[in-house]
Amino acid sequence: MTTTTTTTNTALPLNPTLENLTTLTIGATLLTLLLAVLGVHVYAAGRAQRRALVDRLTATGQAPVTGRRRHFRDLDRRLRRTGLGRRLEHRLAATGLDITPGEFAAAMLVAVAGLWLIGHAALAPFFGPIAGLLGVGAALQFLNWQRQKRIEKFINQLPELARILANATNAGLALRTSIGMAAEELEAPAGEELAKVADQLALGASLDDALDEMARRLPSRELVVLVTTLVLANRAGGQVVGALRNLTETLEERKETRREIRTQLSQVSMTSYAVPAMGVGALFLMNGVKDGALDRMTGSPFGQAAVIIAFGLYTVGFLLIRRLSRIDV
Repeated sequence: MTTTTTTTNTALPLNPTLENLTTLTIGATLLTLLLAVLGVHVYAAGRAQRRALVDRLTATGQAPVTGRRRHFRDLDRRLRRTGLGRRLEHRLAATGLDITPGEFAAAMLVAVAGLWLIGHAALAPFFGPIAGLLGVGAALQFLNWQRQKRIEKFINQLPELARILANATNAGLALRTSIGMAAEELEAPAGEELAKVADQLALGASLDDALDEMARRLPSRELVVLVTTLVLANRAGGQVVGALRNLTETLEERKETRREIRTQLSQVSMTSYAVPAMGVGALFLMNGVKDGALDRMTGSPFGQAAVIIAFGLYTVGFLLIRRLSRIDV
C-alpha cells in the first residue's frame, strides 16, 4: 500500500510593518536624493558666484555668467508655454534663485512623492495625499520666503543706493549714468536689479518703464518712494540731489524702525510655525503610543472629516498669527 503525501505551499501575507518600513525607506531615499541634488546646485552656484566675483575684482569687464548646465529642458519649455509656468518664472525671477521653472517643478514633484510615501508609511495611508499637499504648500512658501528675504535685503541697501545716486548726480552725471555706476558698486540684489534697469535703458526703454518694472519685481513702500522721486525729478528737472539726500536720511530711519519691529515680533513669528508643528507631532505621538490608531481613526468617514477639519483649523491659525504679527511701517 503506497501512501502519497501532498505538500501544499501557501503564500504568507506580507508583514504590514515590513511594508511600511519599505515605503518609509523609499520616501526617505527620495528626499535624500533631492537634498543631494540641491547641495550640488548650491555648490555649483557658489563656485559660479566666486568666479564672477574674481572677474569683477580683476576688472576684466566680463559679464558674470554661471555656465551651469540646465536640466529638464523639455519640461521647462512646456511650462513656459503655459500661464502657470510664466507666473512661476516671474516668481523665481523675483527670488533671485538661479533655477528654471522646469528644475523647480521637478524638485517639487520629488519632494511631494517623498512626503507622500513618508506620510503613508509613518502615519496612515490617508495622510499620504495630505503630506503631498503640504509639500506643495511648503515649496510655494519657500518661494515667498526667499522673495521676501530678497526684498528685505534690497530695502536695507536703499539708503546706500540713494546716497550713491545723490553723489553721482551732484558730480554732474546723468541719472542713467548714475544708475549704471550704482549697479557696479552695489552688491546683490541691488546691483543685479540696477544692472537689469541699465540694460533696459541701453536697449532703448524709457527710465519710467524700467524703474516701474523693478518696483513690480520687488514691491515695497521704500522702493516706490525712491522710484517716484527719480521719475518726478527726471520729468520736471527738479533738485534731485537734495531730494535724494533727504530720502537717504528717511530710509535710514525706516531701516532702524523695521529692524526693531522685526526683533520684537520674532517670538510671535516662531509661534506661528510651532502651532502646526505641535499638531503634526501629536499625530506621531498617537501612532507611537498605540500602533495602528491612526489607521483605525481614518478608516471611517467621520475620522477622515475630523482630520481634514483639524488640518484646516491649524492652517487658519497659522495664517491668522502671521497676519496679526505683520506690521506695515
